[in-house]
Amino acid sequence: MKLSEIATLVEDKISSNSISLGDYVTTDSLLPNKEGKNIATNLPPVACSLTHYQKGDVLVANIRPYLKKVWLADKEGGCSSDVLVFRVREGYKNSFLYAVLLQDRFFDYATRGAKGSKMPRGDKEQIMRYELPVFSPQEQENIGNIVISITEKLRLNRAINHNLEALTKQLYDYWFVQFDFPDENGTPYKSSGGKMVWNEKLKREIPEGWKVKSIFEELSIQYGFPFSTELFVEEQTSIPVVRIRDILSNSISAYTTEQIGERYRLQEKDLLIGMDGNFHMNYWSDNNSFLNQRSVRLRAVKSSVSIIQARYDIEPHIKAKELRAKGSTVGHLSDKDLKDLFILVPSIKDLRITLDFILNNIIRNRIEITKLTKLRDELLPLLMNSQVSVNYDLSHD
Repeated sequence: MKLSEIATLVEDKISSNSISLGDYVTTDSLLPNKEGKNIATNLPPVACSLTHYQKGDVLVANIRPYLKKVWLADKEGGCSSDVLVFRVREGYKNSFLYAVLLQDRFFDYATRGAKGSKMPRGDKEQIMRYELPVFSPQEQENIGNIVISITEKLRLNRAINHNLEALTKQLYDYWFVQFDFPDENGTPYKSSGGKMVWNEKLKREIPEGWKVKSIFEELSIQYGFPFSTELFVEEQTSIPVVRIRDILSNSISAYTTEQIGERYRLQEKDLLIGMDGNFHMNYWSDNNSFLNQRSVRLRAVKSSVSIIQARYDIEPHIKAKELRAKGSTVGHLSDKDLKDLFILVPSIKDLRITLDFILNNIIRNRIEITKLTKLRDELLPLLMNSQVSVNYDLSHD
């Protein structure tokens, strides 16, 4: 059976004046690695015709299909011409169509037929010739249901983490910028008349009893190891290597056979910072990986400073350095730059306890997202090849 037998490519149009920003989809707003979509940056500056998608359609970015950008629409809207809109034919389920288009095998197929070097585009005719097995209506429904269940759980975990991360920023602003953390009476410190003292290093007032220290005094700092790229291998080894490109995605793209000391091993909740190009920052989510050169690891120790607070303390300075480097060849973050970074040291540990609790939940959700994604991507080929089947009751549980 070919894809064209279960779906059509939508060509209906809608004016950009008829939709809101939240309903506009572009190749940039679709997220790589099958993570759905974000809100687009802006609507087209000039009124134009867009492809009119409906709830239940499956949208796939047709530029650089190897990025695996796909979204099952949960509403009506419009999208740019480089987004393909697939609509299920009568007699088939949109959840099954979504499962078909979610496969790595589909994206590999589309990539092989893509044309162009710098920005390869999928060939629509070739894509519609994509071959898939024949399933009974019940089998289609069962496959679709299990995939939708995993997708919804992934979406929920990502939404929870988005809200938790927003909460940490709110708490940081209240506690470490406005200094309205709860005092011994549970009231906002500064607003309730808490004593403030001038700090010369920060050129501002801070709560009495608080200190300002270099990150090297208050945190554990470790630069990455200069791994030999000649020893990088594709198959999994006991030494996963975290490179700059992996920091934002919290993923692994290389393994090595090289032997290395434990000092370079990462831990959950470590803060990683890339030191070349864009100075990406992110918390790490496992205890098995090792950090490559031109990145640095910051780790909270037994003090009152949470790694979340440390990140927000230093992030504006690192971003300012990144902006100053724009337009030059490649920006570099140096050891001297890091030695010029200072953080607040609260006189109480309760603030860290709260922030650490939130970060623990963020990391737990990330780990579950990784496991669910792996389960989905390993299960889909088995379902499509009829090597495993889904019990009807389980798919509706």
